[in-house]
Amino acid sequence: MIIIVTGTDTGVGKTVTTAALAVRSGPGTVVVKPAQTGIGTDEPDIRAVAHLAGCEVTELTSLEDPLAPDTAARLRGIEIPPVRAHSARIRELARTYDTVIVEGSGGLLVRLDTEGATLLDLAADLARDHPVQVYVVTRIGLGTLNHTELTVNALRSRSLEPAGLVLGAVPAELGLAERCNRTELPRVTGVPIVAALPAGAGTLTPENFRAQLESWLGGSGVERGGDFSFSADLLDQASQ
Repeated sequence: MIIIVTGTDTGVGKTVTTAALAVRSGPGTVVVKPAQTGIGTDEPDIRAVAHLAGCEVTELTSLEDPLAPDTAARLRGIEIPPVRAHSARIRELARTYDTVIVEGSGGLLVRLDTEGATLLDLAADLARDHPVQVYVVTRIGLGTLNHTELTVNALRSRSLEPAGLVLGAVPAELGLAERCNRTELPRVTGVPIVAALPAGAGTLTPENFRAQLESWLGGSGVERGGDFSFSADLLDQASQ
């Protein structure tokens, strides 16, 4: 199984979601970051995942500046691997591991190489010969409906049906928009909300992160490629 974690924007909670999926997937899981930018300015996403989930991780491209991967590469005048090379590496890992989780950079259409290929291209290519699940991490506040529907429609344009929406950083107190969007997000997209992660979840100790994980996720999880299911009270739990 290959799982793709994308988001409606940067900073929506993809890394924490990736860690949660890695814990839920269990042994035999590896997390891949095709392109990491901003090296030296922030903790690399892959390191945060390894810290929280305790799983194996690998990073395929590292770039100094906190920009989109193609922009960061062009700024420095350096060559970076094309997305087709990332596809080949991920396929190799899928032959060894039960689950490969791929965390994107920024949103779905952020360019991962200087040829213009995106995470959407990567996911569509992998889906040609592997079972692929795509989770869309989104905000719950004002503005999320437009961003989320655009992302979902882009996936469907390539025959990729999202496995679920993840609310990546639920605030401690829900305003009117947040309360309405718990219903509106699945209504406008036709995709279920499968998890609600509280804001600040990534700052927990690994022990607390793993202990609280079940209260944020529904159903039997992604263990060996299974699906999340969502109950409305998860959102209330995440905001407490």
